[in-house]
Amino acid sequence: MFFEWHENEIITSRLFFSRFSNAKRNTKKTGDQFRGIFFFHFLNGALAGIAFPYISIFLLHSVNALSLSLFGVVYGIILWTITLVPIHKPITGYSPWNHPLGHLPALASFSGHLVYGFALGLLVAIISQ
Repeated sequence: MFFEWHENEIITSRLFFSRFSNAKRNTKKTGDQFRGIFFFHFLNGALAGIAFPYISIFLLHSVNALSLSLFGVVYGIILWTITLVPIHKPITGYSPWNHPLGHLPALASFSGHLVYGFALGLLVAIISQ
């Protein structure tokens, strides 16, 4: 999740705070930027979550809690690989593999996607029953 929050911070700053000078931007409330970061993070997760049940219908032969949660883990890995890794450096300027904070941000982000996918699979299984 570290990568996503960093990307959303950059996007929020560019979209909503770029019209202010640096002096005014520094005095802007931190809560305003946090709301933007949270909004984009929630939006991305919701859009991926909406797509999940439709994709699972086409790819899974047996739909139960175990298969959906395992597919959710795979879905989380795929999301991390195709949507996060390629865009992190162009947005933030930091490579996911050579981050100044080491490998912990990549591991935290990857772990977050595993938990997201597992929880999403369980949620879809509960709702579909």
